[in-house]
Amino acid sequence: MTFNPSLPSTSKFSPTQGNPPHIVIIGGGFTGLTAAYELTRKGYRVTVLERDKEVGGLAGSFEVNGQPLEKFYHHWFTNDKYVMALVEELEAQDQVIYRPTRTGIYYANNFFKLSSPLDLLTFKPLNWFNRLRLGLFALWARRIKNWRKLESLTAKEWLLKVCGSQVYRVVWEPLLRGKFGPFADQVSAVWFWNKVKLRGGSRNKDGAEMLAYYRGGFAALAQKLAEAIAFRGGQIKTNITVEGVIVESDRLTGVKTNQGIIEADGVIATPALPIIADLLDDHLSSDYIQKLRSVDYLANVCLVLQLNRSLSETYWLNVNDPNFPFVGVIEHTNFEPKETYGGQHIVYLSKYLPESETLYQMSDQEALNYAIPHLKRMFPEFSRDWIIDYHFWRARYSQPIVVRHYSRLIPSHETPLPGFYISTMAQIYPEDRGTNYAIREGQKIASFVETQYRLVK
Repeated sequence: MTFNPSLPSTSKFSPTQGNPPHIVIIGGGFTGLTAAYELTRKGYRVTVLERDKEVGGLAGSFEVNGQPLEKFYHHWFTNDKYVMALVEELEAQDQVIYRPTRTGIYYANNFFKLSSPLDLLTFKPLNWFNRLRLGLFALWARRIKNWRKLESLTAKEWLLKVCGSQVYRVVWEPLLRGKFGPFADQVSAVWFWNKVKLRGGSRNKDGAEMLAYYRGGFAALAQKLAEAIAFRGGQIKTNITVEGVIVESDRLTGVKTNQGIIEADGVIATPALPIIADLLDDHLSSDYIQKLRSVDYLANVCLVLQLNRSLSETYWLNVNDPNFPFVGVIEHTNFEPKETYGGQHIVYLSKYLPESETLYQMSDQEALNYAIPHLKRMFPEFSRDWIIDYHFWRARYSQPIVVRHYSRLIPSHETPLPGFYISTMAQIYPEDRGTNYAIREGQKIASFVETQYRLVK
């Protein structure tokens, strides 16, 4: 994989000005990588510190038959403009693949297609009136511009009001409970509105959902971005853990890592807010630290199965069955062809949950043994000997809990510690986490930091 050296440099520093500021970025996910890319383009010295062995964050990968595959399922929507613009800037637009997908719901021991408006009209769990009501809701939600009017409502309150009790009970309540568990009744209407708007905006003229994928997986794009950073002199260090910050005369001067101290003129932190709170705990007021800890997070687990045959023809199966322990069955090879992975069929079983739940604490073998009886109930022909291999991935801070008036909880990019800035998935609101908005936030924090140093230069 190569990076085109003909891309223009936009550096505002000249060699006669001496060394430009050195910015350390904690976290090599797409927010951190994008921030590093933008800052190196403007001539800053940048070092990215990533605790894992590879960059990419939650879009990190492992290999199946020599091909990178995301640990946690990923795709883009066709209206994800920030990632598409970055891909074009990296001259990699020929690596983006667009495909229609099949979406469905498992409800009352039956499978229902929900890939198009026609599928909705034949969705028997709802009566005719409520099928129309559900379809009109999706169209109407996409036209809402002032999301702040929804901030005082929970998703449950809003959905019951605009969709009615049957639509809520059959379609939305199982998904909310499957996604947020004990937090389901607290989730903001704003979060739900954005989800409906995003998916509705990724459909073709016939109403079918179109999604995008990057050849070689998201890890390939992360590597492409890392090469662009290195080309302009930035450094990326993996397998390194940041343990604290160094403060002198009330100003940050570096970070302490498991491999020693790294001096810095500024730091951008991109991990989850509780992790950042731990780094700053000894240096800032308890009130500020408590603000960082006021956002709750759910963990996520993904059991990834490599199978010798397919489970179904559906890519994204929402599970509206409270007795099934996973909120979604995502058959990746109904999107990216099985030939990419040597003919193996790839299935993700995903669950959001508090880290205290038993499933999160299970070993890989225990998680597989736990899942198999549930899969057999949903797919009676399924057999354990279909499994070629499997992997069980865990992410502690996966989903911020977006509650009513969440905008009041979001911390500023600038912290009370001069030189320390934060940009995390919890600050993307009103949008939800995802690669597209991680890239947007990386661009925003890079621009913000550049402004700060330009003012004091």
